[in-house]
Order: sequence, then structure tokens, then C-alpha cells
Amino acid sequence: MAWQLSQQELHQRQSRIRDELGRRGLAGLCLFSPTHVYYLTGFSFIQTERPIGLAFPRNGRSLLFVPRLEEEHAHEHARVDAVEAYAEYPGRVHPMQRFAEICRDAGLGAGGVGVDSDGYGGGFGYQGPKLSELLRDATITPSRPMIEELMMIKSPQEIAFIRESAKWGNLAHTLLQQYTRPGLNETEVSARASIDATQAMIRTLGPAYRPLSWTRSGAHAGYRGQIGKDSAIPHSLTTNAVFSAGDVLVTGAGASIGGYGSELERTMIIGKPDDRQKRYFELMLGAQDTAFAAIRPGARCCDVDQAVMRYFDSHDLMTHWRHHTGHALGMGIHEAPFFDVGDPTPIRPGMVFSIEPGIYIPGYAGFRHSDTVVVTDDGIEFLTYYPRALQDLTIPA
Repeated sequence: MAWQLSQQELHQRQSRIRDELGRRGLAGLCLFSPTHVYYLTGFSFIQTERPIGLAFPRNGRSLLFVPRLEEEHAHEHARVDAVEAYAEYPGRVHPMQRFAEICRDAGLGAGGVGVDSDGYGGGFGYQGPKLSELLRDATITPSRPMIEELMMIKSPQEIAFIRESAKWGNLAHTLLQQYTRPGLNETEVSARASIDATQAMIRTLGPAYRPLSWTRSGAHAGYRGQIGKDSAIPHSLTTNAVFSAGDVLVTGAGASIGGYGSELERTMIIGKPDDRQKRYFELMLGAQDTAFAAIRPGARCCDVDQAVMRYFDSHDLMTHWRHHTGHALGMGIHEAPFFDVGDPTPIRPGMVFSIEPGIYIPGYAGFRHSDTVVVTDDGIEFLTYYPRALQDLTIPA
């Protein structure tokens, strides 16, 4: 299997976008987000201070505007009608000045023009004008929600990529658990598991394998500092902690396949769990099971989070709550919609979510599993499948 988006997949996406532009009366799109450019063109790139923009008219030729250092790369991989390169940023003439000319030539100088941001926002020291300042005769229309709405329903090819990611994340996590022992350092264990899983993945998938992600390369598994009392910090950072008997560990694993990823997280314990650890672990499983049971087509995303909140409240856990129940994912680690009380988005077949309600006791420990699921016609299908029970997640001391 070729682990990159097919031309048919990209053609279908571009056709859907053009249909949506017609319904909204927009002349076209100007896109700058690496995720959105990749979604429409299959071109994955490293975002820097150098602007990259896609001019995508509803009727007419699409053009990808890139710095000279990306020209050959774009010609090879971008499914667009044309590629134009500029010399360098900031240059004698700011690149956005030329991009505005390209937009006008493509029929995007007047009427409604959808954008994912009003100008390039890549950071890395970038400074430049807004698109609305350069296309004064156009009506710049924020259109990120329109694009994200189309991204919510995953195609069979996208689901196949996420499923494959879950498989290699499962291997990486298996190795992570196998290699973790008291006295070892979290960084060396995480690196060893990630490298060994990635090597196995490359050997198995062969030369057609492409991660197509500049933030996630190959398979990975690790702890990100969530060890012992720091497991109670949901987004901790690596501290080079040394494992000790009695530690509660919160993990994360996945793999990048064709620009797509999955999310697998588990709570593990080194040595025989005590009664307090067992209690919170089982409560965490109950919260996740509650979320699984609430996900079905026709329900709303907020309904899932509300069901979990009721569970937390009934078990006197609200002081240990820190975040919503989950989120969509695919090309992004986090995508819309969200299992949050403030998100009324209807759940539909083909949506892919992480399910990860956590329990966090400051100064003691945190407890969180995360699984990736795809919504089906009558419920969910698990894409991750690592063991969830405490007996399977206990590491010898």
C-alpha cells in the first residue's frame, strides 16, 4: 500500500471544497495553514518564517506559492495546477505582495474570498501585511470552520492510515512497558522503545512508507514527564525522571502514517498497586467506559462530556477534573469537534476521536487512558486495542 494520499482522494476533496464555495458564494480560498494546504494538495512542509500560500479559486487554476527552497519539493508532491517560487523572505519585495498579485490574477481580487487566516501567520520571526490590506476590493471571509467541517468525516483511506498508526503505536507501547524498570531513566526508555518500533515499522512497510509529518516521525512511545506525582500534571514536560517502585506512570504512543496519527495512552504502575491506586484506576476506567457508551450517531459532542461530568459528580471526583473528555484527531493531534460541554456538534459516522477522561490528584498521581475510536452507524469501533486492565499494566518492581 502507498502510504500517501491518492490523487483520487485529493480530487474528491477539491471537488467538495469547490461545491461548498459555490454554496457560500465565495470566489475561492487563500490558505496558509500547513494542515489545510496538505488536506487539499497533499503537500506537507515545514512551516517557517517564509510564507507559503495556496490560491484556490472556485473556477480556475490553483497555485501554490512557495519559497525557492521548497520549489522542487512542491513540484513533486503538490497536486495543484501550478507552483510559483519567490527568492527569499523578507527579500527586496515582501512575498505577500506577490501572493496578492497571484490572487488577483486567479480571480480572487474581488468578491468573497475565504481564508483560514488573514495573512500568513507562521511565526518564527515573520512579519507581514494582512491579506485584507493587500486585496482591498475583496471581502475577506474567515473560512476555517468550513474547512474543518469537511475534515471531520474521515474517508476510508484516512481511516486506514489512522488504523495503521494505531498498530505501530501499539508496538511502541508494548516495548515501552517491556523496557520500563526501576532505576532507569524515562528519556532512555522512551527513545529505545520509539527507535525499535520505528525500525520494525520501516522494515515491514518498506520503501513506500512516508510519515509526512515534520513534528512526528515514525513510531513513538513515552512518558513526557508524567511519572510519580507529576503524572497528575496532564501536560507535563519530560524531566528525565528515574523510575521507582510505587510510581504511577501515564504514557503516550502513536505513529505517523501518511500525515495521520492516532492516540494511545495508558496508566501503568510499578510494583504491586496499593488500595488507593486501585481505587482511582478503576474510577478512571469507569469514566472512560461512560464516554464509550455515550458515543453514537445523532448524539451531540456535548452529550458525551456531560455524561462523564455526571459520572465525576456522582463519584465525588470534580476536584480531580482537569479537561474535557476527548477530541477529534487525524492530521492534527487535536482537531475539532471536541467532547466538551460547549460543543454541540452532532456526532456522525466517520468521525475519529480520542477518548481520554482523566483523574488528577495534585501531589499524588494522575490516572488517564486514551483510546482512538471511529464512529460507526451504530456506535464506535476501536482503532487502538492495548490492554486496559490494571493487571496487564502493572510493571514488576
